[in-house]
Amino acid sequence: MMLLLVFIIGYLAITLEHPLRLNKAATALLTGVLCWTVYVSSGVNPAPADSLTHHLSEIAGILFFLLGAMTIVELIDAHDGFDIITSRITTVSRRRLLIIVGILAFFLSAVLDNLTTAIVMISLIRKLVSDEKDRWYYGGIIIIAANAGGAWSPIGDVTTTMLWVGGQITSSNIVAKLILPSLVSLAVPLTFMAWKMKGNFTRPDKSNEEKNNGSSSMEKSIVFFTGVIVLFFVPVFKSTTDLPPFMGILLGLGVLWLVTELIHKSKNDEHKSSLSVAGALQRIDTPSVLFFLGILLAISALDSAGHLHNLSAWMDSKFHNVSVITMLIGLASAVVDNVPLVAAAQGMYPTTVFATDHCFWEFLAYCAGTGGSILIIGSAAGVAVMGLEKISFFWYVKKISFPALLGYFAGAFVYIAMFA
Repeated sequence: MMLLLVFIIGYLAITLEHPLRLNKAATALLTGVLCWTVYVSSGVNPAPADSLTHHLSEIAGILFFLLGAMTIVELIDAHDGFDIITSRITTVSRRRLLIIVGILAFFLSAVLDNLTTAIVMISLIRKLVSDEKDRWYYGGIIIIAANAGGAWSPIGDVTTTMLWVGGQITSSNIVAKLILPSLVSLAVPLTFMAWKMKGNFTRPDKSNEEKNNGSSSMEKSIVFFTGVIVLFFVPVFKSTTDLPPFMGILLGLGVLWLVTELIHKSKNDEHKSSLSVAGALQRIDTPSVLFFLGILLAISALDSAGHLHNLSAWMDSKFHNVSVITMLIGLASAVVDNVPLVAAAQGMYPTTVFATDHCFWEFLAYCAGTGGSILIIGSAAGVAVMGLEKISFFWYVKKISFPALLGYFAGAFVYIAMFA
């Protein structure tokens, strides 16, 4: 009971991060270490260090993957590589821009990840739209599209990556099975919102746009296309070699690192420092990586103590329907972070219960990924957009939550009708 109490208190502190003004990374680290401390002190397991080592190997794979992917994306952004996409949008129609932004965020998230996509797309919108309230609507569709796009790609969302790294899903299968439900989960709210978006938007003054960082057009293109190619290569590397995904992302980072060193070798150290991997590593969101470490440590302690197995048995006895259980997990991810929810499901249901590519894991990837769009605090993309654009929580509930909920259920029913 003490272990559960520590976890619940820590988890409440994480969800109440903003009212308490406590960084969730610090709370997660404390929760993870304290959970293992309580578990070891209980004396239930005669060899707790072996259990921790077993879980740590899986956790490290996820963290190395995230670090590699975040560094690659940061390098592309440092070279203004994403301007290759944003500079091609010329429309001034509010409705047309909403559709373009939604579709672009959907597919961009599948290649990058939903958090990075949200940040990039908000940067795009700021360069295109001057009215703050207009940007809030675009921010809402960016959250929905980024989460939907991340759900069907093994590298598009942390939770899908966790399932891929954990061996619950394979890359080709998750793309084939989830791309249509995910597209429906975007199409429904996009249609709902586009119907209300009329007229034209006003572009901001060009004088307000950020200055170029000094990268030439050739350098920008080289880094952008190299980065996208190495990200695409990760699932191919995994399926070809059977090595863990973090090995593929580290290989890609090494390639991009070499490319950037070569194209900037003639520049002085001061000029190229911000365009190097060393500079990118200083700018990546390290607290988010530490948050994942802490929360995954806490979940692994619950798994080792047998609490997740007990929860699995209770849910099975109460609902008797794996689709209902999975949809409830998705709805819960609108309120709490989806990372621990998926980690808990991985602990509750080993692959001996649900084999690799079982419909439970596919549906879990969809529900956990798209359910976070229902509330703005339910996903990393939502929290990022909320912070960048200062979107009100209650404005989001009033304007975006209902179409996001419609999209969530529409996509879920499409998946159930097709596969479950």
